[in-house]
Amino acid sequence: MTSRRAFFGAVAAVPLLDRLSTGHSADFAALRGKAVAQLTGGELDPRDPVFAAPLARLDAAARAQRAAMSLATGRTFLWPDLPLTGVSGDIAGSYQRLRTLAVAWASRGSSLYGDETLAGEILAGLDFLYERAYNEGKRETGNWYHWEIGAPRALMDTCVLMHETISAERRAAWIRVVDRFCPDPDRRTNLTGFAETGANRADKALIVALRGIAGESPDKIALARDGLSDTRDAGKNTLFGYVTSGDGYYADGSFIQHDVVAYTGSYGVVLLQSVSAILGLLGATPWEVTDPAVRVVLDAVERTYAPWIHDGLMMDSVRGRAVSRQFNRDHDAGRDTVDAILRLAAGAGEPYAARFRELAKGWIERGRFLDTADVAATARAVAVLGDAAVAAAPRPSGHHVFAAMDRVVHRRPGWSFALSLSSKRIAMYECGNGENYRAWYQGDGATYLHLDLDHYHAGYWPTVNSYRLAGTTVDTRPRDPAVSVSGTGTFRPRNAWAGGATVGGYGVAGLDLMAVDTTLTARKSWVCLDDAVVCLGAGITGSDGRTVETVVENRATAAPLTVGDGWAHLEGVAGYVFPSGAAPRSLTERRTDTWLAINDGPSTKGTGDPVTCDYTTLWIDHGVNPVEAGYAYILLPAATARQTRDFDRVAILANTASAQAVRAHGRSAGGGEVFAATFWAAGEAGGVSASAPCAVLVRRAAGRITVAVSDPGRTVTTVTLALGHPAHRLIRADDTVSVSTGETPTVTVNLAGSRGRTHTAELAVGQKG
Repeated sequence: MTSRRAFFGAVAAVPLLDRLSTGHSADFAALRGKAVAQLTGGELDPRDPVFAAPLARLDAAARAQRAAMSLATGRTFLWPDLPLTGVSGDIAGSYQRLRTLAVAWASRGSSLYGDETLAGEILAGLDFLYERAYNEGKRETGNWYHWEIGAPRALMDTCVLMHETISAERRAAWIRVVDRFCPDPDRRTNLTGFAETGANRADKALIVALRGIAGESPDKIALARDGLSDTRDAGKNTLFGYVTSGDGYYADGSFIQHDVVAYTGSYGVVLLQSVSAILGLLGATPWEVTDPAVRVVLDAVERTYAPWIHDGLMMDSVRGRAVSRQFNRDHDAGRDTVDAILRLAAGAGEPYAARFRELAKGWIERGRFLDTADVAATARAVAVLGDAAVAAAPRPSGHHVFAAMDRVVHRRPGWSFALSLSSKRIAMYECGNGENYRAWYQGDGATYLHLDLDHYHAGYWPTVNSYRLAGTTVDTRPRDPAVSVSGTGTFRPRNAWAGGATVGGYGVAGLDLMAVDTTLTARKSWVCLDDAVVCLGAGITGSDGRTVETVVENRATAAPLTVGDGWAHLEGVAGYVFPSGAAPRSLTERRTDTWLAINDGPSTKGTGDPVTCDYTTLWIDHGVNPVEAGYAYILLPAATARQTRDFDRVAILANTASAQAVRAHGRSAGGGEVFAATFWAAGEAGGVSASAPCAVLVRRAAGRITVAVSDPGRTVTTVTLALGHPAHRLIRADDTVSVSTGETPTVTVNLAGSRGRTHTAELAVGQKG
């Protein structure tokens, strides 16, 4: 290999501003210390038993990668499975493995800590990649992400970790290549008119900040800071604002990336990680983030992320194509989210900091955070766990409609229920880059019941029958693997209606299913209560000569299934009540497949090792070419067989293609009464009438009536409801709602421009209420 002196002899000098950094030397040293601490945990006591497991995991990973790394003279790759023969992921992957080695080298307690031979091998590896694969003279090929985010992030992390061992010449060269492929947070390097948004902007801002730290460049650090707020384009793509279309945070808590994909649990997590890292790095420095709109990210912890975290795991309903990644599952995404929230807490100020720590402590105590956390994340977790002044937040109750991204989640202390919808606004699914080959029905009303920490984590996605995802109504046609012609692709249906209404922790949702590339249509509704989810389908019609099915359950379990007269019970999972009395069809089977079969992406692919799971499936057969078929079943999460058999707290009032409505009472409705309806057209059900299509929820309890209305189809200007029971006084109402009280009260709602959000009013039955 060329000598260091000869190789760097022609390297241009570091830019003057980088070398001068007048008045900032102490600041840069402190910044490097912060950056190293974020990666290694900093000045921790490696003898503390709590760090034994994460240090062992780090050692095992680093030693395996070191053992596999080629040190041969004349080598053409660093690792044989990353041959550097034109796949961009090989470049980023090589840098990421060198970063793992550098983290081990820099981590107190690692068996490789300070190993001089290893340091030489890492630096030589970086030299090799610069000379052969990644330098300022190269042209991007393959996936832009690997060139502009994956490789430069790992390279800058390594430069910060090994700062004292890297010569000025080396540092200058490696900074120069980062300046070539990630010069600022604002633009796609190979598409200079394309502005970065969402997670990609956050990632690039962090890379530019690290480059500024490594090169001691005040201007670069300021550029990174300003990129968060997008000062270049007057805030058009700021991360600290709400969007009404495209990528970013929405006022209702939604998070979208790739314009039309619900991505809270994947790209949203990446954004939170990068922003929390930058805020932590730049806090109490001359470059501190002072944009007051940063509260948008701080508010997002509870508005956007917390509803989707079940005992520390991130629900798959909002993880897009990431569900197909063997090495980034729901617990991994949840751990990364919780860790980012802890980093935010360090500099957020009150009342945010205390609340963030309470939430994190609850998730860590109930989940598996410490099972896979690295050393630095473990240090942050241990600090909050050991703080007696922090009370762990309990499991939540509530109902959340994320209208902007066609997602619904219902939370109860013992279980969580998520619902994935889609429309002409939001994709059914995303695939591409070799990922998510069986994604066909992930947004067609798929339901996710979270009762424990294992179900969707263990081996669900490679082994589940993807033609039969729970909650979906499907044409049983054979499907080709879901692929995109280039890069990633999204697929949207034609329907406008997807979403619902919520009030008081209860909710109703609907989906006007228009299946892609078939004639299948259906009207589907869900009503979420305290101990039950009512599932209705009507107008199920198809003329393609194939059987149509509605999947009640598809659970990865070998637990006993009991089927009675009008009910079924799956031990340890749920009860299922069928009001018509007809029993569903059922199947128990053992399924084996591989993660590689659903993801063979160059940087995310799974292994070919067989994965086996037992399944119990319940479904309703609508026959071949059904016409106006329907179904009704009630899901009772965690119910016993006796509770299932005796359940009688829900009445189905209507189940047609015009209206689907239920009334619940007693324990299902918190001791009161809940009426919920999807009015697909103007009409009446259960004594409540609507003048136009809408979703309606009415709760009666303690002498009060609460009314919630939304327009999931976003086509209605005004709707008037006649409630059918007396209310004599208005307590409060949104400014979009007007109420006429009396023996036959009416509620009129201005729905224009409300983008599917819920409008509410509260009335009193008596004069004094």
